[in-house]
Amino acid sequence: MSIKVAVVCGGSSVEHEVSVITAMQAAAALDRNKYTPVALYITKDNRFFTGEHLLDIDSYKNIPAALEKAMEVIPVRREGKSFLMSFPPRTLGKGTFIEIDAVLTAVHGTNVEDGTLQGLLEYWGVPYTGCDVCASAAGMDKWVMKALFKAMDIPCLDGLCIGRTEFYADMEAILDRVEAQVGYPAVVKPSNLGSSVGISKARDRASLEEALAVALGFAQTAICEHAVEHLREINCAVLGDGDSARASVCEEPLNATDILTYKDKYQSGGGAKGAKTGGAKTAGSGAKGASGMASLARQVPADLPPETEARVRELAVRAFHAIGASGVARVDFLMDGQTGELYVNEINTIPGSLSYYLWEAAGMSFTQLVDELIQLALKKQRDRQKLSFSFDTNLLATASLPSGGAKGGAKA
Repeated sequence: MSIKVAVVCGGSSVEHEVSVITAMQAAAALDRNKYTPVALYITKDNRFFTGEHLLDIDSYKNIPAALEKAMEVIPVRREGKSFLMSFPPRTLGKGTFIEIDAVLTAVHGTNVEDGTLQGLLEYWGVPYTGCDVCASAAGMDKWVMKALFKAMDIPCLDGLCIGRTEFYADMEAILDRVEAQVGYPAVVKPSNLGSSVGISKARDRASLEEALAVALGFAQTAICEHAVEHLREINCAVLGDGDSARASVCEEPLNATDILTYKDKYQSGGGAKGAKTGGAKTAGSGAKGASGMASLARQVPADLPPETEARVRELAVRAFHAIGASGVARVDFLMDGQTGELYVNEINTIPGSLSYYLWEAAGMSFTQLVDELIQLALKKQRDRQKLSFSFDTNLLATASLPSGGAKGGAKA
């Protein structure tokens, strides 16, 4: 029997469009002999829609028209099963119910990748790919992530976390503090965004002030770090869970700027599948008209000494376990091109294009990757079902409120 997989994308996130591309790639890669994809699109105002045409990237060229043809739904739980129910409820007759066996999360950014959506999926009781609520939240908050890495002796850059309120309350004092403790050049970024949104490099006081204002326009807090000299960016994906995880080959993005920007990642045009870039192939998209991270010019595998590659892969797996990740994640490194010193920059718990191009280079097809992701989701659900979430007690049978009614507890 085919497993119905809701491929979820969109949401109230600045990475909304990138998410749609990832979802279309993943849906196209699903083995139709095992899985039946069901589109689950989340609008920017957090409404859920489904429809077969929402599995076609061309439908998103005119989203209002696509939604006119789609069915609005809400997730419901009935008799131990998960359904998408048509919404609003019909006054006459029964609504439409679509049973869902698993969810493939293809979302990026705040409000969807940060544990918010994962919490909803937990209440829905449906197996879902990727990290759980806690790991998703830790993976999105770069300051929390950095603290976890440091606790596990994983090398990462020191930095400062600056809040929006404190910045605007005494801007000069904050600028003095960053100059004294971080220095120039400084990299400034929102603490909880991906896809390089809101990231800037500051080389003097004026550009530092501007960089902080930009970053704090996207998040409540911003992180300031001293820029790595002779920067090379190295990425490595990890696949698995807390029981077992393995690293992919490494890649080196060949960015046009000294910081890999949103434009570099998604609007650079990149190379088509099979095109050569610096002696290595650039991966193509997994779905018609969709490119996403796969369009970025990159060296795969990265040109690294064997001992450096081994170190990157080892640290990637350690970073994966440090936040309690599961599914597929991409760990991004900063490397000093002269000294070879490595720093873990961040972990992306739902990477763009699910980093399938890194697994293809290791001999795993995109179809095999999404199959393993779904199997890991089912395993996670089975493990969860072994836990107890209730405790037999007669507390309510003996509970009473004091005469005031507002406060109180059970009788001793």
